Amino acid sequence: MTPLLLVIIIVFGAAAILTIYRIVRGPSILDRAVASDVLLTEVLCVLGAEMAINDHTRSLPVLLIIAAVGVFGSISVARYVARRDNQTS
Repeated sequence: MTPLLLVIIIVFGAAAILTIYRIVRGPSILDRAVASDVLLTEVLCVLGAEMAINDHTRSLPVLLIIAAVGVFGSISVARYVARRDNQTS
């Protein structure tokens, strides 16, 4: 394992732990949605860094699927919150 990969794992691991804490603690659904987007972005960054360090593109389909899941999840949460806000107004 290269020193660069070790630093990447440590930094993104700490960020992932803080993000998971925000997902668990909330306090609102929007906080949890933003934190889950951040966690997906961290996963994308780690996979991209691993691909760049090891000079391959085998993980590219996984990157695309994770990005699509993140976008569709954000849209779903936004629609849910907008619908819920319209009902209470």
